[in-house]
Amino acid sequence: MMSSGDQARTDDLLATLAPDEMTQVIARISDLALIVSNQGHVLQMLPHPDFNAGHNLTAWVGQRLADTLTIESMPKLARALANPAQAQSVELNHRVTQGQPEFPMRYSFHALADGDAVLMMGTDLRSTAEMQQQLVAAQIALEQDYEAQRDNNLKFRALMAMMDEPVVYVSARTGKIIDANAAAAGVLNATPTDLAGQDFDNLLGSNMTERMVTAASEGATPPITTTLPAGHVQLHYKLFRTSGEQIVLCKLLATETATLQPDHLRDHMAALFEGGVDAIVFTDADGTILSGNDAFLRLTDAAHAHAIKGRNIADFMHRGSVDLNVITENTTRNGAMRFYATKLRSELDADRPVEISTTRVNAGGAVVFAMIMRDASRIDTLRPKGQIADVDMQSVIEYIGNQSLRDIVAKTTDVVEKMCIETAVEMTSNNRVAAAEMLGLSRQSLYVKLRKYGLVKKD
Repeated sequence: MMSSGDQARTDDLLATLAPDEMTQVIARISDLALIVSNQGHVLQMLPHPDFNAGHNLTAWVGQRLADTLTIESMPKLARALANPAQAQSVELNHRVTQGQPEFPMRYSFHALADGDAVLMMGTDLRSTAEMQQQLVAAQIALEQDYEAQRDNNLKFRALMAMMDEPVVYVSARTGKIIDANAAAAGVLNATPTDLAGQDFDNLLGSNMTERMVTAASEGATPPITTTLPAGHVQLHYKLFRTSGEQIVLCKLLATETATLQPDHLRDHMAALFEGGVDAIVFTDADGTILSGNDAFLRLTDAAHAHAIKGRNIADFMHRGSVDLNVITENTTRNGAMRFYATKLRSELDADRPVEISTTRVNAGGAVVFAMIMRDASRIDTLRPKGQIADVDMQSVIEYIGNQSLRDIVAKTTDVVEKMCIETAVEMTSNNRVAAAEMLGLSRQSLYVKLRKYGLVKKD
């Protein structure tokens, strides 16, 4: 800490500086220094020799400084000039003029001895603003890349599920199965999940992986025949490299002597639809009901199947087209949507809480949405009724006695707004477009609020 004697000597040294020397010091320690009258007019400016604003700064002298600022910066300048002693650090944006770019500055305010003017010492923030814009652009690019990766993964999964031919992916290095579709799982008498990680040679014969890799490396890929409990199969394979690892794509084709177990899945699914305890309804891409089971009729108090067929499923949803758009957009985007909570409105205008799981399927080239609805009345009864988290409510209570009622109400509004945005994002499975529509916001406004509350994240 500087002693009173040291302070006095420092003041004496500063007093010996000539006015032009003091001007040079001020110009050197800030990018742009301005002497502004109490009425807000620029009396003098002291730019750093290396400072290039891209503006004709000399034209500011004699003008009102507020005329050089953007609209949102004008009130901040007025408050700082009214009480410069309390103005610590104020960021002001100088507006675009005559084709010259906008540029931000951070000013500190110092009242001069005569009390008729204020010294404003500014720091150029253009490099900081540019860096922030680059970070935002990088974040958006990462989100787009992640969405593209998810989209490609979904297409791969859909393709594997629709293929009737049994297909497995095998690591050439370890010989273990990386992935397999349902058809291959049927041939190998297992499930796709159980097949992942199993040794391919243990299932189809010793040294089978080595034989395929060797043949493919030599440019010849003759089919390899082997015998499984289901019958004889031929292995057709292709070697490729991805992420630095060699992978064998192997197709298992049954020969004429192969005997596979008959598939009764269609009969099982029909019985489940007719007698299932959960409501099942099929709609087209626009939400028009194609068919619904008895459980759905009971849930909606419909008299018979003809009373619902041809109507739009949005007619039975509490939020109507908003619910339908959230469900269809998320399902179209991800292939499926689980546990969407809403209320179902019956023919008697009675609301009943439900959880809806939706799957997008292709039926004869047409898009069909299969919805399974479960009555959530019991879950809704047991669910806590509090709408605001205890930690958020406690933070609001702590403001009482420390801040004015207006400030407390503003902060409470922020808590409720954050809660609503979190709920909408969760209900739409992080679909920003659907969440914005549900909240009645533009997509840009939703992104601003997500960043405001620190809710921007990747799935």
